[in-house]
Amino acid sequence: MLALTQGDPAGIAPEITVKAWRILRESGLPFVFVGDPALLEQHAPVQAVRYLEQGADVFSHAIPVLPLRLATPAAPGEPDRQNAPSVIESIRLAVELAQNGEASAIITNPISKEVIQSAGFKHPGHTSYLAELCLVLGQEVMMLASPSLKVVPVTVHVSLRHALEQLNTELIIKTARTVAAGLRRDFGLKAPRIAVAGLNPHAGENGLMGHEEQQIIIPAIKALQQEGLNITGPMPPDTMFTPAARSRYDVALCMYHDQGLIPLKTLDMAEGVNVTLGLPIIRTSPDHGTAFDIAGQNKADPSSLVAAIRLAAQLAQNRRNAA
Repeated sequence: MLALTQGDPAGIAPEITVKAWRILRESGLPFVFVGDPALLEQHAPVQAVRYLEQGADVFSHAIPVLPLRLATPAAPGEPDRQNAPSVIESIRLAVELAQNGEASAIITNPISKEVIQSAGFKHPGHTSYLAELCLVLGQEVMMLASPSLKVVPVTVHVSLRHALEQLNTELIIKTARTVAAGLRRDFGLKAPRIAVAGLNPHAGENGLMGHEEQQIIIPAIKALQQEGLNITGPMPPDTMFTPAARSRYDVALCMYHDQGLIPLKTLDMAEGVNVTLGLPIIRTSPDHGTAFDIAGQNKADPSSLVAAIRLAAQLAQNRRNAA
């Protein structure tokens, strides 16, 4: 059974949850919503469950909900820090359910980092909190996956200046090892092909446009090749995302956030999925945020959430097959 977290109640999470249920209710991919039933019950039938396994019997006619309560009623488009504890508890409980085997995977609805951090949440977002709950903090890696491209940023939610400060050979090696292991275990790729992006224009042009490739990136690639990984690069970032280039690798290892996420979201925003590698549990999420500006207006596209649910189910099956 899949566990779907509440997300920020003032965002589009309730709407896309209802829309995803309508799409998936006949597909044999049931999920249980871990959150306040009041967020959904005006738009779809809901039924409270005590255990996730009960969701399978409910899903065809109602959204199964493992109930949590908000501190104050949610108003679409008006985030309230009073509800931050419920947002956080939904994530914590979903992880616990996955750790004890009740949930085969978790899918996280979008949250507002600003809202939960204003209530004392110390993490920059979902990913490091999930790693802390799973006792693997520092081993987590964010991957964005779509049917046409998979990307992993080596540095993530920091400014570009700080990304350059953080980037080093060991971080690239550590990230690539986690990516290769995740693609083998969860995606069923026996020998995943990893393409490494350069940092500078034309991948540095042999030092004419920067030395990071020679001093940081190439040493990491050589070390990983000696470990037996199928890894190539550094590739010029402006040409590595063409159709011909993408056909030659399974994942692009990028040096900073936007270097990878701009091409992925340009190619396939609707079906992009955030996958956390390096965890003992499976976690996916949509590749978009809370969209407070359209919350409550019935404009939200559920495609990314549906893709995240489907991918979570597939990864769970792949992991069972590999066991």
